[in-house]
Amino acid sequence: MQISKNAVVSFHYSLKNAQGEELENNRGENPTLYLHGANNIIPGLEKAMEGRSAGDSFEVDLTPAEAYGERREDMAQRVPAKYLKHEGKLRPGQTVRINTDKGMRSATVIKVGKFSVDVDMNHPLAGQQLHFSIEIADVRQATAEEVQHGHAHGVGGHQH
Repeated sequence: MQISKNAVVSFHYSLKNAQGEELENNRGENPTLYLHGANNIIPGLEKAMEGRSAGDSFEVDLTPAEAYGERREDMAQRVPAKYLKHEGKLRPGQTVRINTDKGMRSATVIKVGKFSVDVDMNHPLAGQQLHFSIEIADVRQATAEEVQHGHAHGVGGHQH
């Protein structure tokens, strides 16, 4: 089966930045699952998956626009420190999770004060050229429930 709208795709990947440093790798772990056509993964990677099949291996380079977008200077915010207590002792450069009006988002700590924390709400990989090495493990038709929920279910996907 080829990857097209409403296919559930499981894949292994490694991700490197433009300098060739490995940033992420899920080989040797459960594959990542996503529902194709539901905007569950970054746009450039989803486009590169289209039409491929289980067993395919490929590499793709993505521009910031195809990945996590360009860095925006207006994304710095001051957050009351009490909202980040669950993150433990904070330090500049640390990635934290913040509940926003758009759901949970990753942010990078810029400065830690006694009562507030300055964070950068840009995705940590915003503004970067990214290189993915992909191995497609499996492709299957999504269940009606997965299509209705807008995401894949099961190990490596969204659990209920």
